[in-house]
Amino acid sequence: MRLKTFRGGAHVPHFKELTATKPIRDARLPAKVVVALHQHTGAPCEALVKVGDHVKVGQKIGDSKAALTAPVHAPVSGKVVDIAPYPQSGGREVVSIVIESDGLQEVADTVRPKGELDGLSQGDLREIIREAGIVGLGGAAFPTYFKLTPPPGKSFDTLIINGSECEPYLTADQRLMMERPEDAIFGTRVLMKAAGVSRAFIGIEENKPEAIEAMQKAAERHSGIEIVPLAAKYPQGAEKQLIKAIVNREVPCGGLPVDVGVIVNNVGTAVAVGEAISTGMPLVERVVTVTGSPVKEPSNLKVKIGTLVSDLVEECEGFASEPAKVIIGGPMMGVAQFTMDIPVTKGTSGVLFLTIDEVSLEEPLPCVRCGKCVENCPMHLLPLFISQYADAGRFDEAAEYGAMDCIECGSCSFICPSRRHLVQSIRLAKAEIAARRRKK
Repeated sequence: MRLKTFRGGAHVPHFKELTATKPIRDARLPAKVVVALHQHTGAPCEALVKVGDHVKVGQKIGDSKAALTAPVHAPVSGKVVDIAPYPQSGGREVVSIVIESDGLQEVADTVRPKGELDGLSQGDLREIIREAGIVGLGGAAFPTYFKLTPPPGKSFDTLIINGSECEPYLTADQRLMMERPEDAIFGTRVLMKAAGVSRAFIGIEENKPEAIEAMQKAAERHSGIEIVPLAAKYPQGAEKQLIKAIVNREVPCGGLPVDVGVIVNNVGTAVAVGEAISTGMPLVERVVTVTGSPVKEPSNLKVKIGTLVSDLVEECEGFASEPAKVIIGGPMMGVAQFTMDIPVTKGTSGVLFLTIDEVSLEEPLPCVRCGKCVENCPMHLLPLFISQYADAGRFDEAAEYGAMDCIECGSCSFICPSRRHLVQSIRLAKAEIAARRRKK
């Protein structure tokens, strides 16, 4: 059978063998958690508690009245000891609620099952998902309830669940599908009803045969859900590329999936949505892959939101060798960190450690006009020109060449024989273009 895919992209090394066979295990309860009030796309939350308050697991501790936001909840029971700016993975400081765990894990009274799926309306489901603080767990952290609500005049006819996990090293989604396929399918059914669609496709790269088999078996009893094996190619998990590969629809430049009637959600998000219905527990924990050659025991861990990266290292028995770089996420789209004293957020899919031998320290060379970045760009852009305009401060020209359509996947930088920092330059251009548009 011909595997579905998209044009462009790169065949990157997978490096998943470190954790692909490691079952998900619960990380130890941290002594304290640092829960950021802004760990999602949209408006930051305001604290609903104060220093000295006692909180319980699942209690809402931050929210906003803005249309686009996502409330945050206590992942542990204990005492609020601080509310102040703390460093986050993006390099900025964010007002955060620090909770000192009491080790009891008392659950809030508000955490209770929401009833049978058949008895819940579309509006009920969207409200439950909103109150549970669920966002895209693939890394974008876009509030799921907002994504489920199409703009006036538009609607969905198809749901796509992203189980491709194309980023090297990361295996959290793979293990979720292997170990909890029934939960993933139930969450898919919830999302189908919330989006008002009768069909769903779950895309999984063919290098995860156990996950494909487990999900196919779990989906057999449910009509309208199809498991779609995909070619193993990066960035197969990008939503526009998934849409093209699975339903052969092309999202227009500057457009969104809803423009072609599709909504895309990560498989981890589907599991979290299912839990919000079946147990009533909001998003207070997630699976994180902690990996890399320096780590003594690379693992897939179920982690409380707000757990420090340094605690995860301790959970994995520390380092066998000195790490030279710490990355939140994977090597293609992840962000390098200056400290391990930063917390896991809703969008933290993995923590990757690399040695000095695995980090490129070579200086970039002049562009040789080979065209490989153009050939591999999954968005059909001209990365070399956008990058050059950005480096020259000519951001209007960069915009004309489609800088804002770049998904920052890093395929261009990966394939460049001159080792040019193309995606970093394009990211700079996008930030400047967006700032100028806001000013106007």
